[in-house]
Amino acid sequence: MLTDGEMLMTAMTQSAYDTGAEASDFTREENVIVSPKNDPRAKVFFADPPACNLVSYGKNVVASVKDEYRDEVGRYIGGAAWYSCFETPYMHRLDDAMRKLGQRVCFMAEYWLPEADRLKRLECGYEMRLLMPEDFSGLYTPEWHNALCADRRERDVLAVGAYDGGKLIGLAGCSADCEDMLQIGVDVLPEYRRRGTASALTSRLALEIMDMGKVPFYCCAWSNIPSARNAYRSGFRPAWVELTVRDEAFAEKISH
Repeated sequence: MLTDGEMLMTAMTQSAYDTGAEASDFTREENVIVSPKNDPRAKVFFADPPACNLVSYGKNVVASVKDEYRDEVGRYIGGAAWYSCFETPYMHRLDDAMRKLGQRVCFMAEYWLPEADRLKRLECGYEMRLLMPEDFSGLYTPEWHNALCADRRERDVLAVGAYDGGKLIGLAGCSADCEDMLQIGVDVLPEYRRRGTASALTSRLALEIMDMGKVPFYCCAWSNIPSARNAYRSGFRPAWVELTVRDEAFAEKISH
């Protein structure tokens, strides 16, 4: 099994591909500004780099910024402690400045990695089945929208289902957003929640991913307390955060 240090280095290396930085930039004491490079190794959703993406592993801010926004973002990350760049009210300064340029703060998320000494197979009292892509065809429905992505079906590579008799009551799936890391999403039917089903699915899938030689990661909004609790119960820990600025039309579209 990979060590915590190896998983963290894999994540930092991937963040470097995503942003145009070097992996070592995320361990520096000072903030860093880089330009996106359209790296083919970047996660699929960075194929078209955003105007700005701020990333922190807890020591500084690495800002991947298109040239036309570099001055505004430089003033922003130079004006406060690194952690203030990811919170209000200071964050309003970035949104106000970027809005004048047709951009808006769009996504804020916390990313989690497993802890090797805490990750273990958990049980929930329901039958667990390993599912392959050929099993997914009838599962691209609203109740499983976190576990599987209908818009990027070709990226869904593995899942674990929980069954009450023959009924699927919970599903954790992982998508190959990049070469070395697989992102986990999980859904449980409302009447089966708070029974340990989500953590049993998440931990089982994470172990399966690690057996493949890949690094599992988990993402949730900071305000999604149930999801964060599931990550922790499943053996994950917070690893890095991101704040993304995209064009105003895109931000407006996804907010409706």
